[in-house]
Amino acid sequence: MERLLSIIILLLNRRMVQAKELAERFEVSVRTIYRDIETINGAGIPIITYQGTNGGIGLAEGYRLDRNVLTNDELAAIVSALRSISASYDNETHQRLVEKIHSVVPPADSEAFQHKSSRVLIDYSPWDGNEQLRPKLELLENAVDHCLIAEFVYSNADGEMSHRIVEPHRLILKGKQWYLQAYCLEKEQFRLFKLKRMKDLEIVQGKTFIRRKVPILTRTSDQPPSEPYQTTEFVLRFQAEARHLAEEWFGIEALCPEEDGNWLVRKAYPENEWLYRFILGLGHLAEVLEPPHLRAIIADRAEQIAKKYREAKST
Repeated sequence: MERLLSIIILLLNRRMVQAKELAERFEVSVRTIYRDIETINGAGIPIITYQGTNGGIGLAEGYRLDRNVLTNDELAAIVSALRSISASYDNETHQRLVEKIHSVVPPADSEAFQHKSSRVLIDYSPWDGNEQLRPKLELLENAVDHCLIAEFVYSNADGEMSHRIVEPHRLILKGKQWYLQAYCLEKEQFRLFKLKRMKDLEIVQGKTFIRRKVPILTRTSDQPPSEPYQTTEFVLRFQAEARHLAEEWFGIEALCPEEDGNWLVRKAYPENEWLYRFILGLGHLAEVLEPPHLRAIIADRAEQIAKKYREAKST
C-alpha cells in the first residue's frame, strides 16, 4: 500500500514517468510496477500508459488527488503549519482551510487530531501584535497579487530618507521582521525593504507591472550591491549572574566558563550600528574584550551616554 500511494503521489507531481524508473526507485521488477498500475486503476484512479520512445505512465489529464487520501498525521501537520503562519500573518484563507481540514477528520479521531495539530506553534509576532504593520501587509499583499506599483518614503539604516517606486513581488518574514522584496524602478534592481522603515505607503493608481524572475535573497536595501559582507569576530565577557542572558542570545553551547565564574562568548557578526546598539543594550552585564577597536567604540559611546545623564542631573 505504501508503494501504491507513493506511485500515485509521484504521478501527481510529474506528467509522465517510465515503468523502468519506477521499478528502480522502489526496487521491484517492471512486471510488479505494471501490476501496481492495474491495482491503482482498479481503485478508480485513472492511469494511462503511453507507448513509443517518449512514452511512459501518467495520470489522466485533469485528475486531482482526493483530500481524504491524506492521513490524519499529515493533515495535523498542515494545520499546525497554518496556525504558525497565521500567528504572524493572519489570513482568512488559512482559517477557512483549517476549518475544511477539521471537517474531514472523523469524530472519533477529533480529540487526538486536536492534540497532534496543537503540539507545536511557531510564533514570531511581538507580544503587542502586528496592528501597526497590518495595514501595510494588507496593502502590499493586494499589490503583489494584482501586480500593482507601490510607492513609499523609506528610511535606511543611516536614517537617510528616499522616495521609492517599486514593483512588489514577495512579502517575507525573516528574523522576526517583515520585508518586501521588490524591484526598485529607480535602482533598476531587486531590493529588500523593511516594512517598519516605510511610511506614506500607497498604490500608484492606473499602473501595473509584469512579474519578473525573483532572485535569491542576499542583502537588504541598506546594503548596496557593491558592499562586501564582512564580519568582525569579538569576545564578550558576561558576569556570572548574567549567564541566562548569554544563553538566551547565543545558546548554551557558545558559553566558555572562566575560573572566577564569569562566562566568555566568541562570535562573529557584521560590524555596523546594529552591533554597537546590541552590545550597549547588554548594559553593565557584558564587557567587550576583543578586538581593541570595538572595545574602544563601545567605551566611547557608553561615556557619551553617561555624560548626558550627568549633565541632566546637574541641571
